[in-house]
Amino acid sequence: MRLLLVSLATIAISLLPQTAKANNIFDILWGKPTLQVEWTYSTGVFDESAAEIVAYDSATHRIFVTNGNDQAVDVLDVEGNKIGAIDVSGIGSPDSTPTSVASFNGLIAIAVDPDDTAVRGNVLFVDASSLSVKSTVEVGFLPDMVTFTPNGKKVVVANEGEPSDDYTLDPEGSISIITVGDGTQPSVKEAGFTAFNSQEAELKAKGVRIFGPNASVAQDLEPEYVAVSADSKTAYVCLQENNAVAVVDLRRGIVRSVAALGFKDHSIPGNGIDASNRDDAINIQNWPTLGMYQPDSIATYKFLGWTFVITANEGDARDYDGFSEEERVEDLTLDPAAYPNAATLQSEENLGRLKTTSATGDTDGDGDFDQIYSYGARSFSIWSISRRGNATQIYDSGDDFEQITASELPLDFNSTDDENDSFDNRSDDKGPEPEALTIGHDLFQSYSLVGLERVGGIMLYEITNPFSPRFIEYKNNRDFAGDAEAGTAGDLAPEGIVFVSRSKSPFTEPVVVVSNEVSGTTTLYRVKRTGGIFSAWLND
Repeated sequence: MRLLLVSLATIAISLLPQTAKANNIFDILWGKPTLQVEWTYSTGVFDESAAEIVAYDSATHRIFVTNGNDQAVDVLDVEGNKIGAIDVSGIGSPDSTPTSVASFNGLIAIAVDPDDTAVRGNVLFVDASSLSVKSTVEVGFLPDMVTFTPNGKKVVVANEGEPSDDYTLDPEGSISIITVGDGTQPSVKEAGFTAFNSQEAELKAKGVRIFGPNASVAQDLEPEYVAVSADSKTAYVCLQENNAVAVVDLRRGIVRSVAALGFKDHSIPGNGIDASNRDDAINIQNWPTLGMYQPDSIATYKFLGWTFVITANEGDARDYDGFSEEERVEDLTLDPAAYPNAATLQSEENLGRLKTTSATGDTDGDGDFDQIYSYGARSFSIWSISRRGNATQIYDSGDDFEQITASELPLDFNSTDDENDSFDNRSDDKGPEPEALTIGHDLFQSYSLVGLERVGGIMLYEITNPFSPRFIEYKNNRDFAGDAEAGTAGDLAPEGIVFVSRSKSPFTEPVVVVSNEVSGTTTLYRVKRTGGIFSAWLND
């Protein structure tokens, strides 16, 4: 009866215009969501990727976490106890490690990297209850992320195809589309980018970054993360280093288009950054630089029948022994016409320490830099991306993440993720570094949860109307008084995050599960409601 009444009331409210007034009605009735720690499981392993990506299986109420240190996927129950593990060390090579895990109704998919640039990866299908392997299928080079389509019929894999460290071998990136069945005899189709090799000039003109030495388009594009539309027909795949998103037709098994994401202007009010780790201060301000969005995680949701894409704009540089694009602004030769105050800008207290790229910015080819670009956008964005590859930004959180963490953690602002007492350490790089991302739906409202890899914590926004998101809370389960290496600093470097809906949760409330790469911990939060007429009732 309770769920029926809640559903009827929420449906009525959802018919109101999506304005601040309507949101206030939601708040008055249900209250605002807040994350409350239920438990934390620790592997006891520091900075060895012992808890990287997490999945929750609603059929068994089990949690699956990739553990690169053990070359396995750990299996936890909903009380935070380890009850098993799935060994992947013999899949492909003795050095194989799990890179990603996903679940659907009792079936687990695990992406496995053989740790060899020249060898293709695999995906394991495992029974969530017995933990027995049902099948293994070969996919592309370096499968970095795996996800089920919403209908459970397919699994989509982002094969990153990273180059070797000396850059003498650069495999093609691709997307594997696996028709699952019951998991015993899956079939694979690979969608690649060779059809785009002849479109390199056109893609570059759109803003797609293609710059690896001697690389074709197909070699240069590196799929990072996958999100699938609600109708299970279209996948959106981050091409992080390329600052782009690929649109994949899952029915035909082809890449339809590549959408360039453009750049964030940090000279505009509201888009400021703290650019220096040498000024011993919080100094968020505008600078004449453009941020490359370069999202890591990506998700989709619907509003009024339209699909919107959400990105966590982490940023990433190519930095290998054989090729590196990474420079600091102080080491660039800046064009005197574009930057007449170059000497001032390049001081370490200003922009000098900011990490930039030598691969982009010399627009006229004369050897100096006409534009400064930085990695990531220190934000999350909402986009409308067409099948033809046109990306329109609907919303960006601006400098919210740095402003909020500066306010709530003034003594630990822009800390790094493996050491406490590291104030301002990451300001010159990517700031708080938003990486993990998921979407949650509860009581006819939609939420984004964004994990900040460096300073830590989860940013919670209500995004029901993509044109007017609002910040709800920042929750950080890190102890800045503890010792990171000794395991007393709490959660460090959230890498994976899942939202479990009210109907699939093992508790009355929805839950959020976060895996933390550096601390090797997994934390389960209950999503409580506070400040509403029915908050206590919903939390019962």
